[in-house]
Amino acid sequence: MSGPGSGSTDMRDLEALALGCAQCGLSKTRTQVVFGEGAENARVMFVGEAPGQEEDAQGRPFVGAAGKLLTALLGGIGLKRSDVYITNIVKCRPPGNRDPQPEEIRACNDYLVAQVALISPAVICTLGRYAAITLLDLPDFKITRDHGRAVRWKGLLAIPVLHPAAALHQARFMEPLRHDFAQLEQLLKNKNLL
Repeated sequence: MSGPGSGSTDMRDLEALALGCAQCGLSKTRTQVVFGEGAENARVMFVGEAPGQEEDAQGRPFVGAAGKLLTALLGGIGLKRSDVYITNIVKCRPPGNRDPQPEEIRACNDYLVAQVALISPAVICTLGRYAAITLLDLPDFKITRDHGRAVRWKGLLAIPVLHPAAALHQARFMEPLRHDFAQLEQLLKNKNLL
């Protein structure tokens, strides 16, 4: 790893680098960088795809409707947002909320890898299909089939979960999403797995 943020040993330094990043075209269309937030010693790290309109406006991850549902789901398993760390694959909003392009993902990859290294979570939760495929390198992954199943990734335990936005758009996903969070709760209770 040799790009921006690759040598960072402090989250504040890493965030300062990200806030000034111009490594891809998203730097020209963003309102602000949405770096991430939460406990820097979190046992659980959530990784989504990219900031949306609300996140771009506020500079915080998962603050729109999906974020409110994420907060409620966390509360359902005894966690608060301040207990976890939340970020995205890319740190700037793609125009029109389109999927991030490969060059945008590459531009942000060192930041994400450094965030994971600095936090060193017990569990990484990917939110949605895109984050699971991208971060965990699961090309044959199907979110409706494989969500809630823990996998090993670079020595860490990872659990892909349905994206809260999916449950907001299609009510049939709400119960499976709650089940994913129940799976996460069980993982956190099972010290042998961590």
